[in-house]
Amino acid sequence: MFRTTFMTRHDLLGFAVLAVLLLLVLPLSLDVFRLNLVGKYLTYAFVAVGLVLCWGCGGILSLGQGVFYGLGGYALAMFLKLESSDPESTRIQSTPGIPDFMDWNQLIELPWFWEPFQSLGFSLLAVLLVPTLFAYLIGVAMFKRRVGGVYFAIITQAIAAILTILIIGQQGYTGGVNGITDLRTLLGWNIRTDFASYVFYFICVGLLFVCLLVAQFIRRSKLGRILLAMREQEDRVRFSGYDVASFKIFVFCVGAAFAAIGGAMFTLQEGFMSPSFVGIVPSIEMVIFCAVGGRLSLLGAVYGALLVNLAKTVFGESFPELWLFAMGLLFIGVVMAFPNGLAGLYQQFLGDRVARWLDQLGWPSRSQAPVALEGGAQ
Repeated sequence: MFRTTFMTRHDLLGFAVLAVLLLLVLPLSLDVFRLNLVGKYLTYAFVAVGLVLCWGCGGILSLGQGVFYGLGGYALAMFLKLESSDPESTRIQSTPGIPDFMDWNQLIELPWFWEPFQSLGFSLLAVLLVPTLFAYLIGVAMFKRRVGGVYFAIITQAIAAILTILIIGQQGYTGGVNGITDLRTLLGWNIRTDFASYVFYFICVGLLFVCLLVAQFIRRSKLGRILLAMREQEDRVRFSGYDVASFKIFVFCVGAAFAAIGGAMFTLQEGFMSPSFVGIVPSIEMVIFCAVGGRLSLLGAVYGALLVNLAKTVFGESFPELWLFAMGLLFIGVVMAFPNGLAGLYQQFLGDRVARWLDQLGWPSRSQAPVALEGGAQ
């Protein structure tokens, strides 16, 4: 005998509402410029969903998720930059056939670690594997030595600062503070057209739902229950015979992979990637997206990323020097007053009403759902 526990009726309703919003309402009601802006916001939702697994489920607060977001973006940006740097397009340079920032820094040939990125297949693999491998190395170094809590958060923040300095300092190889810019084509297809913006938006939404489903599966599995137990009583889980470090490493790598996909989609939609998305400030902002939406809610993380970025766009234009302070106050206020974020407010004020409405519609809850028996109906 088995029951389907992958999604409750509240989960199904939440996924359906989000799908209608992202696939129908927004594309039909927004022009291409604003839709592209929403697509940019959704790239941060990948990071927030990963943080729900790491921070909300596993109790692993990472203040360096911008590292993985940036690595994923840079991996794809390297391919796109090489495609736009063919000898014909760069014939006015001192050394045609290499990216312009390399020529400005007097490099005379393509660095060896750039050469594999001439292949799209390799670049797509690198988008996932490079950040995941980096997260694995960090996880092994930290979790195997039982480094956690605030110490782990500070170390990930330091890694974000170090990588930013490294990228800026190696201008001839990375584009420096400007990053990798002027990305125009993907396999000869112009990525700057309105049609391309629509295509990339829907690809971004599709990949986001894939990540949401993967995260939902992890949460509803035995692994998800172990992560929750680790968050509450890590020593008890360890004494029960589980390898706590391995579980932490796994979920941290999953969060890194999600962030890397978001970074790659940002590169496609915006046409550039720079170290400004790698450092401490963007990494803290990504945690705020998760906290505002609700660090225990996957869908809440998506809404949090959308709403906070919308507020950043609206208010940041008028008060750019005050926005960082507003973000800090927002984070403190949410954690103290609404620790479960928007998802907690929904559960507190609307959850019971929605449940009664579903009952009236005849949509049974999980406990009331028909039970499938092995060998057919009994």
